[in-house]
Amino acid sequence: MCHVLIIEDEPLLAFDLQDMLAAAGATSFAFAETEHEAVSEARARRPDVITSDVMLREGTGPQAVAVIVEEIGPVPVIYITGSPEQCAPCDPPARVLAKPVANEMVRAAFLEVAPVT
Repeated sequence: MCHVLIIEDEPLLAFDLQDMLAAAGATSFAFAETEHEAVSEARARRPDVITSDVMLREGTGPQAVAVIVEEIGPVPVIYITGSPEQCAPCDPPARVLAKPVANEMVRAAFLEVAPVT
């Protein structure tokens, strides 16, 4: 079982990512559009993997990830962003994919970081 937190403020892209990740083996999902929502979702259920945009409607993905990692420990992260140059700091060391992103790229990145079950 692999629970993924998708931090993305564009709902259509979030649902596309859900479909891509489900096809790659993810089994459950939580969604967040803001930094605050992302932290709340991670507190409610620890994600096994996080996908995150960098610029959100409110706050940023890297800031949300920093709080999540500080509170619950390391989690593999895949940043999927239209502004990869702004992915600094994108800690912990993470995969950074530029939008528009191909299904194969998301699948490969997910399989690289997803926990083996």
